[in-house]
Amino acid sequence: MTHAIETQGLTKHYGETRALSGLNLSVRRGSVYGVLGPNGAGKTTTIRVLATLLKPTSGTAHVLGLNVVEKPAEVRQKVSLTGQYASVDEDLTGHENLVLISRLLGMSWRDARLRATELLDAFGLSEASGKQVRSFSGGMRRRIDIAASLVTRPELLFLDEPTTGLDPRSRNQVWDLVRQIAAEGTTVLLTTQYLEEADKLAERMAVVDHGRVIAEGTSQELKASIGGSALRLQLADPGRRAEAQSLIAKVVGDGILPNTDPTAISVNVSGAAAAASILSALSGAGIALTDFALGVPSLDDVFFSLTGRPAEGVAAPSQESAS
Repeated sequence: MTHAIETQGLTKHYGETRALSGLNLSVRRGSVYGVLGPNGAGKTTTIRVLATLLKPTSGTAHVLGLNVVEKPAEVRQKVSLTGQYASVDEDLTGHENLVLISRLLGMSWRDARLRATELLDAFGLSEASGKQVRSFSGGMRRRIDIAASLVTRPELLFLDEPTTGLDPRSRNQVWDLVRQIAAEGTTVLLTTQYLEEADKLAERMAVVDHGRVIAEGTSQELKASIGGSALRLQLADPGRRAEAQSLIAKVVGDGILPNTDPTAISVNVSGAAAAASILSALSGAGIALTDFALGVPSLDDVFFSLTGRPAEGVAAPSQESAS
């Protein structure tokens, strides 16, 4: 069996609302696979169906070779899920939380204590093991939550937007943990709104919108799919941004890409000649630049090209509703 997850035509309807509309996925065992999409795209619903928390309306889904509808109990024995919100008890210490979960999963007291100590050490939480979780920082809470998901060493770990709301340092710590988990042989399915996160962690990724996969491949394949290059401009005067965009649109048409930086403009261009025409036009209009660069498109550029909108997580990370 080479695939940890395979779905065909997966749908999930809530009355007239279609959360999934024929979703097809194929995830290689032992890989980190990213599922990208905006709020309401169907990422969390996909996780819930694959983790047997929801029954699909139609279509098929196999996890580790098991049909999620026909053999849900067997699937649950092999997988673990870390959702968007912490599931540990804030009144207990880090060590007590992991011992409790280990005991609930049938371990002896001795084995539960050993496993808790082992996980706390592996996740860099040994010094805080005796403190109540309510005193943990955001990054520490996320680490203890992921540790709780690994008590039984799952074959497949679902991570549903694991770094939403974390500061950059904590996010990097979680990324290191994901890499470590994958290196030890666990397949990881990661949903995220952070395109940088998928770029750094995922071997392959799927872009999901309106409950279906609209693109799939490696990061480089997705970037190559929109063709051309990305010209990134940094304006000396942000007050002339609208004027610059209007001028660029006359040169290249609708190639302007979203950018949350008020001093920056990103443009999808066919090559160096088009980039030179833009720079010449801006110079002729007296619009000064402090920097410019021509390179391959980013995942942000790909996302906008595919969906017609920027990813929410780029500017202001937010939690996805039960989509």
